[in-house]
Amino acid sequence: MKNHLDRPAATCVAVKESLPDIPHYLQAHYWWAYVHPRAVHVFERQWLVNLILWGNYKRLCNAVLHDYGHDLPGRTLQIACAYGDLTPRLVNCVASGGSLEIADILPIQLENLAKKLPKDAPVQLHCMDSAALGFADASFDRALLFFLLHEQPQAVREKTLAEALRVIRPGGTLTIVDYAPLSRVNPLRYLWKPVLDRLEPFAHDLFSEEVSAWLPKDGRFRTVGDQRFFGGMYQMLTLAVADRQKGSAN
Repeated sequence: MKNHLDRPAATCVAVKESLPDIPHYLQAHYWWAYVHPRAVHVFERQWLVNLILWGNYKRLCNAVLHDYGHDLPGRTLQIACAYGDLTPRLVNCVASGGSLEIADILPIQLENLAKKLPKDAPVQLHCMDSAALGFADASFDRALLFFLLHEQPQAVREKTLAEALRVIRPGGTLTIVDYAPLSRVNPLRYLWKPVLDRLEPFAHDLFSEEVSAWLPKDGRFRTVGDQRFFGGMYQMLTLAVADRQKGSAN
């Protein structure tokens, strides 16, 4: 795929980097949602994203912004682009002197995001794999994973979580918003899960296990927030990164 990020994007700064290969799982299972140009044309509709999330898109975005106090000082990393207005709303929360950086493996997604951002946005776009982030250790104050983990095979998911925690400074936070295990009495377990099993084969994991199953076992973080939404179908998990020398029990 041609790299259109070699020059500054119209609405933000695009960082020149060598393009990683698009993983096979992404091309095989998500070409219809993210990779093909028509995917962007179809899914970049706020009402459609909200419909897919059973009317919870705004509620989940609001929860993230509220948790951040609508204030993002320092350096913030969003790992993977998101359809809808989440990122523009994050931009509005960036404090003076702060920055928002977005890493995504698909140039087409970064190009689409750039079109949604104001010309003077304090944003940088990076074309890189979430499982192999090209950032130094402890280089961000916070990171956000918004509905990414359920799209990844287990091995990739584990690497993504490890990388996200690696690049956050001690005292910083990792916020994870995604599907959550549903109880057997929740009717959505039987209504929505079969649909996801067909369209998103890795989503089954999020319905079956807690995120802790794929987190590193080195104890360098602790859970500081765990909210559930829509009858437990969605979760917002907040982890605080501990000092790497001292460690911390989860």
